[in-house]
Amino acid sequence: MKKIFLILIITSFFYNGFAQEIPRFNPDTIKTITLDSTVNIKAEKLNIETFINKVINDTSFYQSFRNMKRYSFIAENRIYTYDKKNKVDGKIYRKIKHNNNGPYKMEYLVKQDTGKVYKKNGKYQLYTVEMFDYIFMNAYNTDFVPNAPTGDGKGGTNEGYKDKLKTLIFNPGRPVKVPFIGSKTEIFTANMRQYYDYAFTSGTYLDSIPVYRFKVSVKPDLSSWTKDGIMIRELVTIFDKRNFNILGRYVDMKYGNMLFDFNVQMNIEMGYFGEDKLPTKITYQGNWDYPFKKEERASFLIVHKDYKLEKGK
Repeated sequence: MKKIFLILIITSFFYNGFAQEIPRFNPDTIKTITLDSTVNIKAEKLNIETFINKVINDTSFYQSFRNMKRYSFIAENRIYTYDKKNKVDGKIYRKIKHNNNGPYKMEYLVKQDTGKVYKKNGKYQLYTVEMFDYIFMNAYNTDFVPNAPTGDGKGGTNEGYKDKLKTLIFNPGRPVKVPFIGSKTEIFTANMRQYYDYAFTSGTYLDSIPVYRFKVSVKPDLSSWTKDGIMIRELVTIFDKRNFNILGRYVDMKYGNMLFDFNVQMNIEMGYFGEDKLPTKITYQGNWDYPFKKEERASFLIVHKDYKLEKGK
């Protein structure tokens, strides 16, 4: 069950500082979107349902990760772990060259670790960091496939975790079979819509790309008791105006009960490289607590750059 919650928390979906962040050091200093001060989008003949349908039915975000296999690129990964006072107690830095010119090869250009990173047995101190390796260190070798059938559990527990992971990343707003959470991820159902405000505005992404920002946020006038039962506090999606491609996703999640407690913000951003859209930045800020286990506090900043399309890919 612990792995299920970690997958839920770490992969919950993915923007850049639109919600209240955890008050501590944030390695993300790259700002990529500017909102228009005056917006008139009534003439665009768009409505909330247009954006909801695009979020639910989109497959381009999935395809962007798959497209990474056709490129060689550099990844810079920074991970910070914290003590209970939110002071940094562990740092991991990786600069990795992913070479897809022929058989895939991964070369560490820089590999630095300081502080409390590993246990005596060589494993990471935190399950959060272990899941980071599983999700993002292997993103370019992912076994995600389009329209994959839902696992029946016969493939073992790991296959079940991957099914949940695929749903959370590529199909936000759909239910995830996680104990005590279940339908809380279904923020677009008739029952859940009463708790959210839905809005869209106009802006500019990476200084040149015209975009819409579609924001789903918890209504501010809800009672504290109602808010405590809502897991996804904010979900933001960035759409390219020209083709309605999704260029970014952000989620702010917070939830707690007698079994676990978490507070997470996560962001994923894309960029264009030729005709392809590819991941360029992933950030994570999160606290996670589970009975009888050490509380886990961590931040990630993953930057992908220098994409090069390889011949024959």
